[in-house]
Amino acid sequence: MNSSNERESFSQRLQQALKNAHYSPDSPTRLAREFNIRFDGRPITVHAARKWLVGEAIPTQEKLRMIAQWLGVPADWLRFGGPESAAPAGEGGNGLSRFESADVKLIADLQRLDEHHRQIAREFIRMLVRVNYQK
Repeated sequence: MNSSNERESFSQRLQQALKNAHYSPDSPTRLAREFNIRFDGRPITVHAARKWLVGEAIPTQEKLRMIAQWLGVPADWLRFGGPESAAPAGEGGNGLSRFESADVKLIADLQRLDEHHRQIAREFIRMLVRVNYQK
């Protein structure tokens, strides 16, 4: 497969994974924003996200792994394709690897707290989960 076809195929898989995860495959701005709040490395530009979506570029392996984790698909499927069964059609695995942007921001805020306040927040969340489970 030549490099142009590889990029186009990657773009199609990325768009499908975005749709399956309930994100628009038509918004490079949203893709860049969602990617950047999850990625610890250097942020991407909207232009880079657009290039991924239209098949002009493929992200680095490190970025590709993060995208796959976020969207709940296997990284090797996202990069190289393969059997349809390798790509989850809806929720990713156990649903724990994909977060909404508000959840990611909340986790980042939690990490900014000192250890004492983080522990209080964890206990509060566990209490809410127990109460919700008992309903």
